[in-house]
Amino acid sequence: MDSLITAAAHALAAGDPLGALKRVALREDPPALALRGIAMAQLGDLSRARELLKRAARAFGPREAMARARCTLAECEVALASRDLDWPSKELAAARQILETHDDRHNVALARSLESRWFLLLGRLDEAQAALAALDGYDLAPPLRVTCELVVATIAMRRLETRPASQAIARARSAAGRTGIPALAAEVETMARALEIPAARLLSKGEERALVLADVESLLGSDALVVDACRHVVREDERILSLAGRPVLFALARTLAEAWPSDVSRDELVRRGFGGRRVDESHRARLRVEMGRLRKILSPVADVRATARGFVLEAKRANDVVVLARPVEEEHSTVLALLADGEAWSSSALALAMGSSQRTVQRALDTLLAAGKVQAWGHGRARRWTAPLVPPFTAPTTNAFTTMLLLPSHLPID
Repeated sequence: MDSLITAAAHALAAGDPLGALKRVALREDPPALALRGIAMAQLGDLSRARELLKRAARAFGPREAMARARCTLAECEVALASRDLDWPSKELAAARQILETHDDRHNVALARSLESRWFLLLGRLDEAQAALAALDGYDLAPPLRVTCELVVATIAMRRLETRPASQAIARARSAAGRTGIPALAAEVETMARALEIPAARLLSKGEERALVLADVESLLGSDALVVDACRHVVREDERILSLAGRPVLFALARTLAEAWPSDVSRDELVRRGFGGRRVDESHRARLRVEMGRLRKILSPVADVRATARGFVLEAKRANDVVVLARPVEEEHSTVLALLADGEAWSSSALALAMGSSQRTVQRALDTLLAAGKVQAWGHGRARRWTAPLVPPFTAPTTNAFTTMLLLPSHLPID
């Protein structure tokens, strides 16, 4: 490897893409093409980066398997940064196997890190953790250590385990300090702030207060019956009763929980559950049916009892009944939470992350675009969606709050 290639590689490792381009910008040999692609990725021109990396992989030829595998790895990293979540994971696995054969431990660790970040964006926390666990025993370079520790912190925060999250952030901060790369240090501090700003609201007995992630963790570990409006479940201790696919039943359960220990009138339940403005006998008949269904689902933790005025929720073991609400009651908040990371998403990537159909996501994006809450650029398959420069989920100073509880994830359901 010649001196210019070596110098460009060192510049990229130090976070200096312009310094790397000064050395290889006019060269067309495969190593230079690969380094130019990585430099363009660091500068934010992801489409140009992928083009250069593809050219480099073709130029290396079939006999240089390890070099081609490294190009594939870099291309997968660019795809992840551009939120192209349907990139072929089989190619990444094949590249990792080649790198393992050649004992390239650094790039094997990078491949595992990419897998964990991909699973994390899809809300598959167990698989993300398993990919990271495969790195036990690896001596990671400081930049890669920062990335892995941030994934560990994010998994812990999504699971409401604030102490492991704080410990991972401390390790990431230490590793970022050793790299001397300001962008990595800024990313760590952004993650640290997520532990300190509101993540949800507590509604109880007519009162409301903001909760940080540690407060939410304490609440879910208490003996209270929690109607969780972030995940549309009802929780008590380790028991989780899902109402995610039953919006009417969840609306009724939440209305009863907000009024606890008082009852709620039938007219109010009809308005909150069915959205009806005028209440007639057909609504009351439907309410009786839905209350029967809710009573059956909640029977392990609570009773739903009829009163002269309406219905009341009575916990069987819990001493308190509360509602854990989202930081803002925003339609399509999951879409906005995913866009709040500042990256440009395609509608297909959003659909993969949400576990929804692309058409459903597209309708949500069109609604948000009309309301001025998202921005779009490009056309057709190249169309990308971003949050505004000052989105509601990243408002500055004291009005900021984390989107951690709004992101999709898989929950263990009893």
